[in-house]
Amino acid sequence: MRPRIDFVEGEPRWRRALPTRKLAREAVAAATEEAAVKLARGAEMTIHLVNDAGIRELNKQWRGKDAATNVLSFPAAPADRLASARLLGDVFVALETLTQEAAAEGKPLADHFRHLVAHGFLHLLGFDHESVAEAEAMERIETRALARLGVADPYAGAELAS
Repeated sequence: MRPRIDFVEGEPRWRRALPTRKLAREAVAAATEEAAVKLARGAEMTIHLVNDAGIRELNKQWRGKDAATNVLSFPAAPADRLASARLLGDVFVALETLTQEAAAEGKPLADHFRHLVAHGFLHLLGFDHESVAEAEAMERIETRALARLGVADPYAGAELAS
């Protein structure tokens, strides 16, 4: 069961940058399949399309880090209650950081966006990368989900995330 996705466009430049709704729905669908997590019928999530200033404020408030980041996730339900949870949570993606990272890594902007959406969504499902084992498991799911969409392995040649 795929979740319903609501979108909040907090940064108007997103409309010119990418077909975000289509790309996000593809990424979430693929990640849902690969994660093999049972979701409640009618489960919902929200994707917030923000700028660096907005995500920086959230990062400072909730993580104590006074810096912009690419994606933040705020789960609404514990992983062990996903099968009955109506609300999964919120994913925030920052346009400027996304754009800078894609350019620096030589990746298509759409592919990097799909990766960040899948990554953020997996956090809503309870996946994390605090330990090497958790990071490896999460990265395997992301890589397989993105491969379904024809997106190259985002971790190829990179050191393991932590």
